[in-house]
Amino acid sequence: MKFSLVIPLAPGRNAEILDSIKQIDYSKKEFEIIVEEGTNPSDNRNKGAKKSKGEIIVFLDDDAVMDKNLLKEAELFFETHKEIDIVGGAQLTPKWQEGFAKISGYALSSKFGAWKMGRRYSQKEMTLNADETMLTSANLLCRKEVMKKIKFDKSLFPGEDPKFIEDAKRAGFKIAYNPNLILYHKRRETIKALIKQISSYGRMRTKKESFLNTLKKPFFLIPSIFLIYLVMLFIFSGINLTFTGFFIKENISLINPSFNFLLFLPLIFYLYLNVLVSIYESVKNRNLKSIFLLPFIFPIIHLSYGLGMILGYFKKYKS
Repeated sequence: MKFSLVIPLAPGRNAEILDSIKQIDYSKKEFEIIVEEGTNPSDNRNKGAKKSKGEIIVFLDDDAVMDKNLLKEAELFFETHKEIDIVGGAQLTPKWQEGFAKISGYALSSKFGAWKMGRRYSQKEMTLNADETMLTSANLLCRKEVMKKIKFDKSLFPGEDPKFIEDAKRAGFKIAYNPNLILYHKRRETIKALIKQISSYGRMRTKKESFLNTLKKPFFLIPSIFLIYLVMLFIFSGINLTFTGFFIKENISLINPSFNFLLFLPLIFYLYLNVLVSIYESVKNRNLKSIFLLPFIFPIIHLSYGLGMILGYFKKYKS
């Protein structure tokens, strides 16, 4: 048997992906479906992998839609690149999603929105030296031998997939990203749901690794630094206004105007870049309506991740 499709399923949920699996263009004799139900997704994946009989284990999310050619593309990839042990693909926004969910998909696939992690949500160029920023367990394939040495960390969710990839890379396994391995994954449909999703990613980053290890990947710290900067800017501006108002007759200011402008310069640059990228993404995706939402969605993503990390570190060091 070539493939084992492992689908972790939370109690009470339906494995919606099964409907699309029935439609895939691949011999039914060459793959098996393993639905592992339980409260811990990482444990479900580990248990499913242990039961698997296929040469390649395919990890999929229960609420996704599988592209009909995914297994064909996977077979071709592994035959062409025998040196690769793990490969992940794109999880695209479903074509039927509209409104906020669809537009948030534009933001997540953008470099400005998610930097390298934008590969997860779009079809970028193939790389045979991928890392944790490019792949997710929603659409991840690995040779059977990998699961004999590496397991998903049961203490992490979400965030178990970056650690799995990092552990596998450290163990010497070769990892790739292939944009032709396509899965359609629903985006969050409300602002509240998006904030919850992104902040949980930031919070789990603090559980996955120490602060010193995160310092080696400073990109992940930028949202938290930006959030702290905004809070300090707000506090300092309030103090300055109060001070100036108190001494209004003497025309005294707490700081000189040129220095005040320098303090606001990072924010001005961010807002300018935000609008510019929003226009670009709207035109690129041929959805001019999104120009009114993207300037708000980008900051939501950035600040939610930053807040999640700050709260994660606070909880970690407090305990």
